[in-house]
Amino acid sequence: MKLVLAPMEGLTDPIMRDVLTHVGSFDWCVTEFIRVTDSVLPDHIYYSYCPELKTEGKTAAGTPVHVQFLGNNPEMLAANAVRAAILGAPAIDMNFGCPAKTVNRHRGGSVLLDEPEVVYELVKAVRDAVPAHIPVSAKMRLGYMDRNFMLDNAHAIEDAGASWVTVHARTKADGYTPPAFWDQLQPIREALKINVIANGEIWNNTDARQCQLESGCEDLMIGRGAVTTPDLTQCIRNNSDEPLLCWQDLLDLQRRFINGPSKTEIGMVGRYKQWLGMMSKHYPEAKMLWNEIKRLKKIDEINEKITIQLASP
Repeated sequence: MKLVLAPMEGLTDPIMRDVLTHVGSFDWCVTEFIRVTDSVLPDHIYYSYCPELKTEGKTAAGTPVHVQFLGNNPEMLAANAVRAAILGAPAIDMNFGCPAKTVNRHRGGSVLLDEPEVVYELVKAVRDAVPAHIPVSAKMRLGYMDRNFMLDNAHAIEDAGASWVTVHARTKADGYTPPAFWDQLQPIREALKINVIANGEIWNNTDARQCQLESGCEDLMIGRGAVTTPDLTQCIRNNSDEPLLCWQDLLDLQRRFINGPSKTEIGMVGRYKQWLGMMSKHYPEAKMLWNEIKRLKKIDEINEKITIQLASP
């Protein structure tokens, strides 16, 4: 069973990848999408999205990081994928799942699922351009506003030469509202020869097992569930329905996170508060700490609160 950390814009950035792969047992991660329009991006853009390119394409914990692109220009996607490969990307992923209105309005992400022939063209352009030893994959949803082209898109990705496809078990119209329709992945898995990775609404070990049962997929991509419960991969691999890390362990992770590299202090404080709010879904201690730090604006002040909690029994 392979467990993959999902690309989530504004959430699974390099700092979060470092923390989650430090404690979790992911087989690989995927970057937030790099948007491609009409040019080859300068190297500093790749390094900002994927600083792991400077360390053989791996996090500090040794987890490979695949570089994801979003766009609709086959020549430029291919050229940028080649550049990422030269810089050390271990694999290239293509985004056909983003539901954001701005992205879709500019003909990127999930809106392309209404054009399976374009999906094929884009994946093939990248696959033909990137060295053969570097895998190319794609992430899609069940469709844009409906599922009419679900199998067409899956076949297009396979026929274009992708090594695997990850499917978020909802359409763009479904957004992120529960449930995820895991059973709809079964016909995709049965139709394709390449591997199909299931994604969507996997919050705990029970969800993971049910997703595998309904979808027929062995491998899973985990998104918000991994951020909410940082040891979720360990729970799944150990078939445990209870978190394996105690709150003290998680405090160490939080300190690693908030002291990581960031562009601005206020931005890092905001990111930390976002994460703490998500963890409060499962950890009552997180809600208590949130109440203590919600008005704080300095990293040193938050570090002090974390240190106090670490010293508590």
